[in-house]
Amino acid sequence: MRVGLLVTCLVDLFRPSIGFSALALLERAGVEVVVPARQTCCGQPAYNSGDRQAARALALKTLTEFEHFDYVVIPSGSCAGMVGKHYPQLFDDDSDTRQRITALAARTFELTDFLINVLHLTHLPGRWQGRLTYHDSCAGLRELGVKNQPRALLASADIELIEMTGAEVCCGFGGTFSVKFGDIATRMADNKCLQIAATGAPCVALGDLGCMLHIEGRLRRRGDMTTQVLHIAEVLAAQDRAGVASGEGDKQSG
Repeated sequence: MRVGLLVTCLVDLFRPSIGFSALALLERAGVEVVVPARQTCCGQPAYNSGDRQAARALALKTLTEFEHFDYVVIPSGSCAGMVGKHYPQLFDDDSDTRQRITALAARTFELTDFLINVLHLTHLPGRWQGRLTYHDSCAGLRELGVKNQPRALLASADIELIEMTGAEVCCGFGGTFSVKFGDIATRMADNKCLQIAATGAPCVALGDLGCMLHIEGRLRRRGDMTTQVLHIAEVLAAQDRAGVASGEGDKQSG
């Protein structure tokens, strides 16, 4: 099985450790992973802003780079949703390309969904220690049905999960929403910060870097310099996180 890893532009630019963690998880599961070097953006920002021409161009670029793999795996619910749900809509006027891109969409999975529903993993040998809470990012949850998959993986690694109130409520990022409606997005992030704090967990994990940047940025601006904000891949791929989750050792930040 050959898997193409679509790293996403946010991961590439802001937190490459997520990409390396996803790579490690897939390789440990026994699949051959290829990371196309020329990959860029999936086109979601253009699509969300109504620029279908730019979105189509990026979709065609992604198609060329990834269609020869058995599967495409993405450590982001929003980007996986773009490829899997919205790419075919861009080519209603081109039946040949639509057929190819629909086939690509059917083989595209968010990371935890792939690990659970394609590879059927039941145990992860990671050694991350500590308690955490989990935020369900909107795109993964609502477009792809990613809810139980990350929780099952955390349980398989014997990681203590403390559920927060409103885990499924939007953090306020929403891509360009947080730019266009900054005051509303800030209030939503404040609510999320309070919900995280109420769990007493020293770490919040989630599956989309945009939400991570939004939540961590607000935590820090509110004066919380200790709560960790980690991608689910970083938690699951960790070799030795003992003490880090309790605030000891080096802190990873976005």
